Amino acid sequence: MSSNALSGSLPESINSLPELRQFDMSSNALSGSFPGFTESFATLQKLDMSKQTNGFIGSIPDNIWRSLSLKVLNLADNRLTGSIPSLVGNLAALEEFDLSNNFLKSMIPAELGMLAGILRRLGLANNTLSGTIPFQIGQLQGVSVLLKGNSFDNSSIAPLGLCTLRSVIEFDLANDTQLCPVERNALSDFYDSTKGAEWTDSTNWLDENEHCDWHGVICDVSNRVIKLELRNNGLSGRLRESIGDLALMEVLDLSDNDIKGSIPTAIGLLSELTYLRLSYNAFTGTAPRVLGKLTKLQLLQL
Repeated sequence: MSSNALSGSLPESINSLPELRQFDMSSNALSGSFPGFTESFATLQKLDMSKQTNGFIGSIPDNIWRSLSLKVLNLADNRLTGSIPSLVGNLAALEEFDLSNNFLKSMIPAELGMLAGILRRLGLANNTLSGTIPFQIGQLQGVSVLLKGNSFDNSSIAPLGLCTLRSVIEFDLANDTQLCPVERNALSDFYDSTKGAEWTDSTNWLDENEHCDWHGVICDVSNRVIKLELRNNGLSGRLRESIGDLALMEVLDLSDNDIKGSIPTAIGLLSELTYLRLSYNAFTGTAPRVLGKLTKLQLLQL
């Protein structure tokens, strides 16, 4: 009964449908308190009450979080309040979960990570959610993750798996440099392109901790990368142009490895470099002319 210009509140009898499996009242003008589906929560597979021009109010009833057969729960575009309980992790069949454009508060429950491999859409955009984005959200696979328009901590960063789209297919905050630091993304790309899984020492790399704690990475007091020192560490593969995103780097030492291909021209963008060692690798071709613009260089070994 979607898109029918229905208005008003739902009758109490909605709670007395024991065989109900699908309930779609999306794109109407319904309002009032959200029904509890008292006798049907155990059989519900699809519940779509999204896009109400008036909107349901109040919190989401506890029964909804006990609807273990639910595959679709879409309550976007209402006026719902309260928080998302940890019970959401028990909805083991849930493929689509969208509560965008409501007034939900508190933190995103880490238990959503229990839905990895099942969930395909996570929509929590435009609420008043706070705190940090749990690292478990970055472990979801093949998911669209929509979290814009909330109030996450200014000092927090998003899980690396979200920012690099390593496992998810969409993250609407991937271009937010506060949540997804450019330098962390560049280091992640460096790890992949130089076959980090085969390094001699890759301590902490790709962990959800600060990238400044990754082996060989040294940062300044503002958590900007100033040194990358991975000499004789089993690096191979190739360097990518994204290394140029480490804009404040002063020392780059990748000598005594087995990196192949050409030296990226983006290294010439690292205007703060004083120390550049790429010797004893398997680079081919000629050195980029742009290296001549590195006026602060004190040591160059190719």
